[in-house]
Amino acid sequence: MPELDLHYLKNFISEEELSEAAPRAEKAAEVLFSKSGAGAEFTGFVSLPKGYDKEEFERIKAAAEKIRSQSEVLIVIGIGGSYLGARAVIELLTSPLRNRIKTDGPEIYFAGCNLSPDYMYELGEICKEKDFSVNVISKSGTTTEPAIAFRFFRKLLAEKYGREGARERIFCTTDRERGTLKALADSEGWETFVVPDDIGGRFSVLTPVGLLPIAAAGIDIDGLLAGAAAGAEEYSSGDFEKNAAIRYAAARNVLLEKGKTLELLVSYEPAFAQMAEWWKQLFGESEGKDGKGLFPCSAIFSTDLHSLGQFVQEGKRSLFETVVRFEKARHSFPVERDGENLDGLDFLAGMDLCEINEKARLGTLAAHTEGGVPNIVITVLEKSPYEIGKLIYFFEIAVSVSGYMLGVNPFNQPGVESYKKNMFALLGKPGYENMRAAIEAKLD
Repeated sequence: MPELDLHYLKNFISEEELSEAAPRAEKAAEVLFSKSGAGAEFTGFVSLPKGYDKEEFERIKAAAEKIRSQSEVLIVIGIGGSYLGARAVIELLTSPLRNRIKTDGPEIYFAGCNLSPDYMYELGEICKEKDFSVNVISKSGTTTEPAIAFRFFRKLLAEKYGREGARERIFCTTDRERGTLKALADSEGWETFVVPDDIGGRFSVLTPVGLLPIAAAGIDIDGLLAGAAAGAEEYSSGDFEKNAAIRYAAARNVLLEKGKTLELLVSYEPAFAQMAEWWKQLFGESEGKDGKGLFPCSAIFSTDLHSLGQFVQEGKRSLFETVVRFEKARHSFPVERDGENLDGLDFLAGMDLCEINEKARLGTLAAHTEGGVPNIVITVLEKSPYEIGKLIYFFEIAVSVSGYMLGVNPFNQPGVESYKKNMFALLGKPGYENMRAAIEAKLD
């Protein structure tokens, strides 16, 4: 697990077309595993599941227990890869409702991922009423959104617990040796964890970046890394027939070559929504450059069948679906019989909601493929740390191979800086004054 099913592509791409893509996929995999391609200095995630720092891993678990024992709330401050992976795993393996229902561990909220004054105010109000800790995640410490949030919550901690008390409630995940946040942490005595130099943010969920908040949520991070290690065994082969991650990358590229420009990642589990957000950054930031790449988008069915379903069924034939399905649910929920049967649903009596959900998936699969939408199906056994660790590794290998097949560097993101420069100029940041007039003219 996960299992890749390309069967539903048969009416859209031929076996010959997929076979013709195999050598390119294998070559791209060779480039990745030999570290001979563009961005090779950021491929540390490939060997991470077996080569991670065991001492730091134990410190992560100890810090997580400290957070769990002293805090009702954990504020995780970060943006992009500094928070998406952790949030994805936490919501998938606990519940999107974990902050509203009785769960094991503190409520977890994410800050520094937007610039909304209302959102920041409301988080502050929550923390005024409850004991809280902060995990700030930033390699530099100067990224605008998380830096503003950390300034606010650092002050709130000091006001509530004093400088000494705040020291015990601030945990920094940052550069090993340099940067504003590292210098501040060293001067204040905050515990620090390392953002690895050889792993980019969108690939960092299995590093301290993701592991500390995930562990604080009560999730078994040993199991998560064990699953990733199993993925490293299974997806590190360059053999097209033996490596599902390479076949997925190849199928995506063939579909792109045949005019499909959007990939819609679908799950029938609402808890998967944030995992889809992580996937969108992973694939969009890795492939979307040099005028190339598939546009990554997502949906939760059957919910979004009632909003996007019409377009998927009959709109412009520019997309394909990748459906992540879970074979087992954590809970049983049978439909009860109603004597009056006013809603006409007694034909479902005794049937479990899991089975109904699966029939909705199969019915949608038949309708969409008949309507001209190719489908790739990825089956995951269950929502467990082991299976999700393996799924994460699967996607990381697949996007790297896919990027090399496209002829781009999968590990940089030069386009991300453009909006920042414009924002700094408009805000009057020193050093950007000469850009302001030109930007304002463009906006007129």
